Parts: sequence; structure tokens; C-alpha cells
Amino acid sequence: MLSGTIKSGDWKGEKHVPVIEYEKDGDLVKVGVSVGKEIPHPNTSEHHIAWIELYFHPEGENFPVLVGRVAFTNHGDPLTEPRAVFFFRTAKKGKLYALSYCNIHGLWENEVALE
Repeated sequence: MLSGTIKSGDWKGEKHVPVIEYEKDGDLVKVGVSVGKEIPHPNTSEHHIAWIELYFHPEGENFPVLVGRVAFTNHGDPLTEPRAVFFFRTAKKGKLYALSYCNIHGLWENEVALE
């Protein structure tokens, strides 16, 4: 199963865990997702974050919705940085899930409650 291959942890001590930060203005939600906030992640051809995905799972719904995906196709300082901003609208509470992929260390996840 894919779920057995996805790693998680505390982003303050693990550079691969995506950090999720959001602001709400009415039903407009702005979500920032970054990798390496406290401990910078390398950005070289040999070791890099390839992409970040953001999902929203509304309370009471059966499935999460893919809000967006950002691919980082150019690697090497200072060309790209593993950060993305997503916007969507909802009046519902739920969970935000972020998934990131490191070309060496695989899939990493994090989640926060959207109030």
C-alpha cells in the first residue's frame, strides 16, 4: 500500500516534512506550503524536492479534494525553492493535507485542521 511508504514527523526537526500555514478571509482560504522552513532542504540535481500537493478534506465528506500541485522542475541554488501558495473557497471546516516528494527520501506528509 502507498500509505505505508509515506513518512511524517515534526517539521521543526525534519527538513522533509511540509509546513502548512493558512489564512481565512470569509470563505477565501490562502494556504502556503513549504519544505525546509526550520532546516533548509538541499536544492541540487542530486537531492531536491520535486513537487508539493495540497488536499482539502471537508468535514462530513467522504474524500479529500486535490487543491493543487506544484512541480519544481529546475534544481540548483538559487533557481527554485520548495514553496507554494494555493487559494480556494470553502465555508466548511476540515483538514488540509500536504504531500511532498524528495527524490532521495520519498514521500512526506503533514496535516492541519482548517477551522
